[in-house]
Amino acid sequence: QVQLVESGGGLVQPGGSLRLSCAASGSTLDYYAIGWFRQAPGKGREGVSCISSSVDSAYYVDSVKGRFTISRDKVTNTVYLQMNSLKPEDTAVYYCAADRVYSRYDSSCSTAIYEYDYWGQGTQVTVSS
Repeated sequence: QVQLVESGGGLVQPGGSLRLSCAASGSTLDYYAIGWFRQAPGKGREGVSCISSSVDSAYYVDSVKGRFTISRDKVTNTVYLQMNSLKPEDTAVYYCAADRVYSRYDSSCSTAIYEYDYWGQGTQVTVSS
């Protein structure tokens, strides 16, 4: 069973950058797709990005395309979300989650919440001047 801990959130001005980290323990991430989700105040949780277990496939929701980049470090068992050109509407609690897959070579991932079995506690991102 994998445990996930997010970090890297904070307060940033519009146009600024943050890098979120999702550190995994208890299991290698080789057999997991990892997703990043966010939940703004008064809104439902939405999928932002995901990366496949094979690490060669990633997906981004339209609102973050070209601004956010997801990556995985196999050595440190950590997934990152680099967020550039941040906007006030990016303000939310950001969560990472793990989806157990059958193959370490699976080249697909999903941002459907129901696919994910393991969740971190979240990290707050606030974009404001």
